[in-house]
Amino acid sequence: MMGTFSRSRLPLAIRALLLVGLLSAVVACGGGPAPTGNAQVARGRQLYQQACSVCHGATGAGMPGLGKGLLGNVFVRNRGEAELVGFLQVGRAASDPQNVTGVTMPPRGGNPNLTDADLAAIAAYLKSMVGNR
Repeated sequence: MMGTFSRSRLPLAIRALLLVGLLSAVVACGGGPAPTGNAQVARGRQLYQQACSVCHGATGAGMPGLGKGLLGNVFVRNRGEAELVGFLQVGRAASDPQNVTGVTMPPRGGNPNLTDADLAAIAAYLKSMVGNR
């Protein structure tokens, strides 16, 4: 029967998982300090899955006719995280000579709600994918 749980009835492990979920939701909504290091990469992975994986694939392998593969991607490897943030802010038009798919990459992955801090986390995740942080 679903109902109100008291602290004494809810096992400690489940309470801990609920707290982690709550804290993740707060960070996802932009609350709290900007993540750094591994936390930033983990946050970037989560945001990548939401905004980028449709075209670039869940693992970064790319989706034929939509988005290039990002694993070992030279464009990502040869740019710093700040440069990648700048790129993610504006995207790439289908008419851009460097666009080999012919599909527009929308600014902010098509999600105007992504903040620059979100884009920095995605950039950190992308750099971790190519092994060059």
